Amino acid sequence: MAGLYVHFPFCAAKCSYCDFYARVRKDWKPYVEALLREISDNDVLVPATLYFGGGTPSLLPAGELARVAEAAQTAFGVQAFDEFTVEVNPDDVTPEKAAAWRAMGATRISMGVQSFDDNHLRWMRRRHTAAQAEEAFGTLRQAGFGNLSLDLIFGFTGLDDADWMQSLDRALALRPEHISCYQMTGRWADPDEARCRRQYAQLQQRLAAAGYRQYEISNFALPGHESRHNSAYWTRAPYLGIGAGAHSFDGDRTRRWNTPDIDAYVATRPGGMETLSDREVYEEKLMLALRTVRGLTLSTLTQAERAMLAQKEPVLEQLSKTGKLMVTADSVRIPAGELFVSDGIIRSLFPD
Repeated sequence: MAGLYVHFPFCAAKCSYCDFYARVRKDWKPYVEALLREISDNDVLVPATLYFGGGTPSLLPAGELARVAEAAQTAFGVQAFDEFTVEVNPDDVTPEKAAAWRAMGATRISMGVQSFDDNHLRWMRRRHTAAQAEEAFGTLRQAGFGNLSLDLIFGFTGLDDADWMQSLDRALALRPEHISCYQMTGRWADPDEARCRRQYAQLQQRLAAAGYRQYEISNFALPGHESRHNSAYWTRAPYLGIGAGAHSFDGDRTRRWNTPDIDAYVATRPGGMETLSDREVYEEKLMLALRTVRGLTLSTLTQAERAMLAQKEPVLEQLSKTGKLMVTADSVRIPAGELFVSDGIIRSLFPD
């Protein structure tokens, strides 16, 4: 299932923890025109999903977003996308914008809340309060959105278990269809690994008790509400990225990207390309599949890839004995209780 991603690298303010490409500026009209040109230059796939990410897409006037959505439908011959997600910030949500997002065909909203603690929100330099996030959620529901996702962050300096549980409980009280939770990285990360692991376990337990199914390291959903767009990334399905800093993949071994520079993108759209080696394809298959609860299906590997995995038979046996891997005749997966340390497990299966 192919996907189309459109990047809107604009923010009203830069969050303290963010390392995504985005700029605090509002000269988006030339950028939107550049997006429309790039969309018209591409007809290499028929996308089933559309994702507006950022940055902060909701910062732009709804009419500009609608122009991009309509251009995508026309260029790719899609009457309606199976799933159309827009990332929003709570302080951008108004009844008028929510209605406009619905009118342009959006079926799903992903709202970056990050925390329901006002002190933590101020520290993160977020532009909203916990109460505003709850109000925005209600506004989206009233506009008719039946598929809402909330983003939260754990594992940062100053977050204790009680605060984390309070944020989780306030999120669950809203009953979103989907919740994404990410561990803080970089200089703001909590150096206490035991506490971070405990908070991740609390997350898994609390959401499972509330009826959410974990389907990837950071993602949980009520049954039937998994993100179709993001799930395609983990199966190495083809996708096209439009915009400054956006990446594309042909579903095999070719990756392309646009320059992460707004002005250069608008002017000439420079970019790059790489062709993955056999080893890189194998490692990517492992890395992406083992991020998911479902794990790696061995029948998806080529004969050469099976041979590379077979070289790790002693490692597989040891990880299986210690409960860090579940190995069957046709699958390898990381148990939910060990997903927190998945990076180390996955790296141990890479070729020497």
